[in-house]
Amino acid sequence: MNRRQFLKLGATALAAATAVRYVPTTFAAQKPRRVGLIGTGWYGKSALFRLLQVEPVEVVSLCDPDSRMLNEAADMVAERQPSKKRPRLYKDFREMLRERDLDIVMVSTPDHWHCLPMIEACRAGADVWVEKPIGVDVVECQSMVAAARKYNRVVQVNTQRRSTPHLVEARDRFIREGRLGRIGLVEVYCYYHMRTRENPPDTAPPEHLDWEWWTGPAPMRPFNRLIHPRGWRNFMEYGNGIVGDMCIHMFDMVRWMLDLGWPKRISSSGGILVDKQSKANITDTQTATFDYGDLVVVWTHRTYGHAPDPQYPWGATFYGDRGTLKASIMSYDFIPQGGGEPVHKDVTYELEQYPEDKTERDLERHVAPALRRHWRNFLEAVDQRSRPVADIEQGAISSACCILANLSMQLGRSLTWDPQNWRVVGDDEANRLLRRPYRAPWSHPEPDKV
Repeated sequence: MNRRQFLKLGATALAAATAVRYVPTTFAAQKPRRVGLIGTGWYGKSALFRLLQVEPVEVVSLCDPDSRMLNEAADMVAERQPSKKRPRLYKDFREMLRERDLDIVMVSTPDHWHCLPMIEACRAGADVWVEKPIGVDVVECQSMVAAARKYNRVVQVNTQRRSTPHLVEARDRFIREGRLGRIGLVEVYCYYHMRTRENPPDTAPPEHLDWEWWTGPAPMRPFNRLIHPRGWRNFMEYGNGIVGDMCIHMFDMVRWMLDLGWPKRISSSGGILVDKQSKANITDTQTATFDYGDLVVVWTHRTYGHAPDPQYPWGATFYGDRGTLKASIMSYDFIPQGGGEPVHKDVTYELEQYPEDKTERDLERHVAPALRRHWRNFLEAVDQRSRPVADIEQGAISSACCILANLSMQLGRSLTWDPQNWRVVGDDEANRLLRRPYRAPWSHPEPDKV
């Protein structure tokens, strides 16, 4: 038995014994992977700390235009990582990536900053973990797939519903076994009151924030405390509204559960119908239809009123001729047609295995097990040079479909999609909108020039 075989057998045995920990299975993985994080806000740190729970990586670089947030993150990382070393700090992700010493780069910025750092990380030879939606326009999404393939990088999109334990169980137990029968409709929805209703005045940015750099390729608008930190999703300049934030999670989950690719047609309607006084410019009411021909997926959100089912304010309901399945981040419920025993399952917590989950500030404790499983899947794909469960191409389909829904609403008509050519069929006006203008000096990426 050679050294590689011995290590692989030992790691396999350890994985079987511990189950909850990811164990590298290659000789190369003995050396700690070097990690860099771009975007040190709430979700970037949450995802990074879950990685530190499953493998003793070395976080060597952090990047953010908010120096206060950056330094706070550096202190937290130094406390948590095995080496206790404080990472190097950067404002410019290009300087961080120019070192070319990172195995994994996390892109956890606001949406308008996902594309350029991800492509640059691929060029620098790193594998990438990127938040959803992967881009703010369709051509960004296409270019990100092209970069991952050109540079042969493993890219995992943080659509972690694909790794949520109780949702994996629901897919395997009810959908794959055919217990819903023929499914004709899936409703996906969000009724959270997550859109701000405030209208504070614009101000000068705080001294610790480089507002020019934070804005980057997005349109320049005055700083407002509603934007940073954590409020930028209220503004279309930096994302794609609630469809780009919440719909993508549930739509991607449905695609994964039912093994769906691109829809044939996408349509959407809605707008700001109720709250016309706040500074936010994203819709408070919107419906989108993703038409697969013999299956329709319909999204609805509104930021006022009550949820039809208080137990499922954000989720998906699969309607089949043999049963109904409700699925969310917190639970699932299977209701068989015509009698039979319903089945309920709650979210899986791992608070005893990972006691730090109990005290971590702002952690979504119900999401932590999914993030850990998502990381394990990514690390295994990196070791094997294979496609992870939320490969960049899958993220591009889900992201672009949500972006196209917003374009359909903007144009007031349905869009027929040609996935081979990444074009809307017979609609020059829609095709011109597949690419958002970039603010100088930034240049929009193109899929054939990444």
